[in-house]
Amino acid sequence: MSKANNTLAIILITSLFFFWGFIHNLDPILIAHLRSAFSLSHLQASLIDSAVFVAYFVMAIPAGIFMKKYGYKTAILIGLLLFAVGCFLFVPAANTMSYLFFLMALFVLACGITILETAANPYMTVLGDPSKATQRLNFAQSFNGLASFVAPLLGGYIILAKPPLSHEEVAALDETARTAYIQAETAIVKGPYIVLGCVILLAALLFALIKLPEAKEEGDSNASVWSAFRHKNVRWAVIAQFFYVGAQICVLSFIILFATEVAGIQAFDAKDYAAIAGLLIVIGRFLGTFLMRYILPSKLLLIYAVIACILTLISIFASGMVALYSMVAIAFFMSIMFPTIFAMGVEGIGGDTKSASSLIIMAIVGGAIFPPLLGYISDSTGHMQYGYFVVLVCFFVVVLFALNNKSGEQVISTKNH
Repeated sequence: MSKANNTLAIILITSLFFFWGFIHNLDPILIAHLRSAFSLSHLQASLIDSAVFVAYFVMAIPAGIFMKKYGYKTAILIGLLLFAVGCFLFVPAANTMSYLFFLMALFVLACGITILETAANPYMTVLGDPSKATQRLNFAQSFNGLASFVAPLLGGYIILAKPPLSHEEVAALDETARTAYIQAETAIVKGPYIVLGCVILLAALLFALIKLPEAKEEGDSNASVWSAFRHKNVRWAVIAQFFYVGAQICVLSFIILFATEVAGIQAFDAKDYAAIAGLLIVIGRFLGTFLMRYILPSKLLLIYAVIACILTLISIFASGMVALYSMVAIAFFMSIMFPTIFAMGVEGIGGDTKSASSLIIMAIVGGAIFPPLLGYISDSTGHMQYGYFVVLVCFFVVVLFALNNKSGEQVISTKNH
């Protein structure tokens, strides 16, 4: 592969990280909006996250098998097309005013994103110098973090332009007015998702027209996807990613509720702390990418995971703004975890890279399991902060991963840069 081809491929693949980061970070906006429109309970509204993360569990293995047979580029094209179809399905979902239809649209959309993540993450690691694979993946994931800052601001401005009615206010409307309200509220989401679908289709057309290097790992294997488990780092990465994503969703999805219940901040002001957390992820990934030029990724991951554990303990036992500041600060130290765990998991496994990718992406289903556990503990104890012992355990597993999977990369001296 030529250097020019690699550079173009890296630019195009990096754009995908922004796309799926943007759509994922619209989910909290969508949860708030549809919860009001359909007068949903918290459990019913949480099915939005479930529809998304179940798709990772269902599609990751098929995506890996498909990618092994047809290659990275074809998998990316299929992923983009499913992504676009999911966006366009928001139109009939809104027209029929069906919450179940919205969940189906999200599932289809998430299936496309699953294929994209299964392909794009390992593709980024094999494009160029192997010793810089973790740096490249962290750099690309930085744009995913950028989307986590942009999406809530832009999505909130468009979709949550006016305060929604409360459940009691909706219930007080007569049948005609209630139907008109639901129709108006669901129609609001059509425009943004149509635009997103069109952008994704244009991206698919660009990928189809431009020749990309089809990276072929040395000794590319035709064995079963599950055969990748024979590598110790793959086994550890699947476990670590399962727990890490659970921690990430717990921290980011509940941060507004944490601010209101623990720090006593109004929900309108609490959203700013969610935006700050997104910004810290961006800063953390760019800084982490830079630091990996001088510090082994496994060592930096260990440092970040230990600090995340300490901050989680502070968030559990402190009170007021101190607890909230600690919770927001966790976002910075989470920043490098997903890409670093992924890159270390597929490092040095040659022909099993595609299979390992699908297994590690499948582990994202942790995001559907740990948040309900946090909620259950919080409800059972009557103390929301105690639920974050779940997050502490998750970060401790990342610490164990870093300790047990030393990266083979060598620190690159400053004179080489």
